[in-house]
Amino acid sequence: MLIDLNADLGEGAGHDAELMRWITSANICCGAHAGGPEEMRATVELAQRQGVVIGAHPGYADRANFGRVALELEPHAVKSLCFRQIAALVMAGAEVQYLKPHGALYHAAMRDEGTAWGVAQAAEAFSLPCVGLPGSQLEKACDISIAEGFADRRYRPDGSLVPRDRPDAMIEDVGEAMEQVEWLMRERGIRSICVHGDNPAALEFVRVIRDGLLAKGHELRAFA
Repeated sequence: MLIDLNADLGEGAGHDAELMRWITSANICCGAHAGGPEEMRATVELAQRQGVVIGAHPGYADRANFGRVALELEPHAVKSLCFRQIAALVMAGAEVQYLKPHGALYHAAMRDEGTAWGVAQAAEAFSLPCVGLPGSQLEKACDISIAEGFADRRYRPDGSLVPRDRPDAMIEDVGEAMEQVEWLMRERGIRSICVHGDNPAALEFVRVIRDGLLAKGHELRAFA
């Protein structure tokens, strides 16, 4: 089975170079919720050297909260927010292949039709597929979508993610993370697995998951 392994990079976590060696797709921060022009350029160049596919990772322009607090934006404002950030990543030298929203914008696009429309319209302007949860509003809004699952986040019964303000939101044991990856692939039809780049254990998670997938005969390759 073909599996994509992605991570959120360019957010100042400090181990992008190490992670880039093990992933197939990099969701690169576009300078709104974190990072900036110099970090974007450096991350793009790093991805290009490693042959990693680049995706735009736009978020709310709320650096104080790392883009993880929901903001009330009209659909057209969401479209403009994402459009500007994709354009900034292109200006940083990236050949952008897909769009994956960040943080609170990601969650809003999964459940809210208007936010999903705004994200999808920005993606369409650049002819990009969208990455998101299966069965979400974003999946419905995009002409082309890539079903994603998370190795290091816990899920609620309805398929949404446990909110980060809950003590059980994050998976800290890499063995449990690998079990969840297998469950996501088997039960949810997931074909792209994400490990958060700001997870302190991200490098260990990515290595173990990559080795585990390869050991089971899966092929690691970007979908976009």
